[in-house]
Amino acid sequence: MSFEYDLLVIGAGSGGVRAARMAATYGAKVAVVEEDRVGGTCVIRGCVPKKLFVYASRFADMFEIAPSFGWTVESSFDWPTLVANKDKEIARLEAAYVAAVEKPGGTLLRDRAVLTGPNSARLVNSGREITARYILVATGGHPHIPDIPGKELGITSNEAFELKQLPHSILIEGGGYIAVEFATVFAGLGVPTTLVYRGDKVLRGFDDDLRTGLEAGLQERGVKLIYETTIRAVEAKGSDVVARFSDEVDAPFGAVMFATGRRANTRGIGLEAAGVELNADGSIKVDRYSKTNVDSIYAVGDVTGRSQLTPIAVREGWYVAETLFNDNPQWVDHSQIGTAVFAEPEVATIGLTEEEAATHGDIDVYLARFRPMINTLSTKSTRTMMKLITAADGGKVLGLHILGKEAAEMVQVASVAIGMGATKADFDRAIAMHPTAGEELVTFKGPTHRYRNGAKV
Repeated sequence: MSFEYDLLVIGAGSGGVRAARMAATYGAKVAVVEEDRVGGTCVIRGCVPKKLFVYASRFADMFEIAPSFGWTVESSFDWPTLVANKDKEIARLEAAYVAAVEKPGGTLLRDRAVLTGPNSARLVNSGREITARYILVATGGHPHIPDIPGKELGITSNEAFELKQLPHSILIEGGGYIAVEFATVFAGLGVPTTLVYRGDKVLRGFDDDLRTGLEAGLQERGVKLIYETTIRAVEAKGSDVVARFSDEVDAPFGAVMFATGRRANTRGIGLEAAGVELNADGSIKVDRYSKTNVDSIYAVGDVTGRSQLTPIAVREGWYVAETLFNDNPQWVDHSQIGTAVFAEPEVATIGLTEEEAATHGDIDVYLARFRPMINTLSTKSTRTMMKLITAADGGKVLGLHILGKEAAEMVQVASVAIGMGATKADFDRAIAMHPTAGEELVTFKGPTHRYRNGAKV
C-alpha cells in the first residue's frame, strides 16, 4: 500500500516538531498538522512566557536589597510593556519552530486533524483525507478546571499570560508547579496573592525539606497559604469574583485562577476510530518506544500522561524518528529526570527523595541551610537549602535537592555526574569554587543523619 506521507504528526509542539524535523532529516516525507499556534504549550503558553514573567517578578527582590549595596532605586512596573515584549519573543520562537519543520523539507498544514483509521486522518477545515505510513500524536494537554458553579469566571495559566491588566488581588487554587510559580509571579509584581490547596503542603511528591523551604519562602514573599481547603463555587459581585471555600467562608478577589492539574488532549481526535487504547486518566497508552497498541500510531509528550516536561517530549519525539527512520531503536529512560520549579525561592531536584531513598537500603543524608551571600548585607532572611542523599558510607548519589538562587542551573550540571553513577567520593574530589553556593555540594564533611535498616539514626 502506498501512502501520501511517511509520517503524519498531529500537533506542532516541542515533541511533534522535533520528531518531524529529525524524520525529515532522515529522508522521510513528513507533514505536521496544527490547528493553533506552532510551538505548543511550552513556547506559547507555558515554560517560556512563564520564565519571562518570573524574571520580571524577581526585579522587586533585587530592588529590595539594593540599598544594602549602596544603590538607591526608584522603580515602577508596567504590565502592558511586559506582555507586549513577551509577545514579541513568543512570535520569534514560533517562527523558529515553523522553520524547524519546513527547512528540512516538512510540510506544515494549518488545520485540525481527526484520525479515521490506523493510517489516515481527515483535515476538518479542508475536508482533505491524508494517509501516512506512521502517525504520531503529539497534541499535548490542557488545564483542568474543577466542575463547580461559576467555573467560567476563573482563569487558567493560559489566560494569565494575556491579562489586559493586573488584578487588584488574586486567588490561586492548586499546590503544584503552576500554582506556586504563578503565586511567585503575581506576588512579586505587587498583587496580594492567596494560594488555596487541598493538601497540607505545596509540591506533593517532592522532598519534604524542599516543600518546607518553599512554603517559608512564599510566605516571606507575602503569599497567604490556605491548606486542606478547596473552592466550591465562584460568583461575580461587581468587578470582583467571590470564592466560596469548602469551609463555607466567602471572600472577594480581583481574579481567581485554577492551577489544578492538566489533562491530555485526546478528545475529538478520532483515537477510537483508529483503535488506540487510553489510560484511565484519558491519556494515550504507549510502550517504552512511544508506540500505541496500534503498530502504525505513536504518541509523545503530555498526551501520553508520562513526564509532563518539555525536554522529555523533545527526546521522545527525536527517538521516535530514530526508531522509525534511522534504523536506530531508542527509548527514553524516565527513571532519572531532573526538574525545576521556578518559584521564589527556586526549587530543583533529581533522583530519590529522602523518604523514597530510605526504602532502598542504608543511606546517608547531607543537609546544609545557609543565608546566600547576596542577602548577608541586608535584612532579607530567605535561606538556601542543599540536600545530598547517598548510599551508605560514601556510596552512589541517589538524590540531589536544592532550594535557592540558581538551583536549576546547579542541578542541571550535577545531573550529568549523577547520571554517570557518581558517588559521594566523586563529589568530594571536586575542588570548591569559592565563594559560591554550589561549593556546598562538594564540601559536606559528614552526614547530617543516616538511615540504617529503614530507621533514621
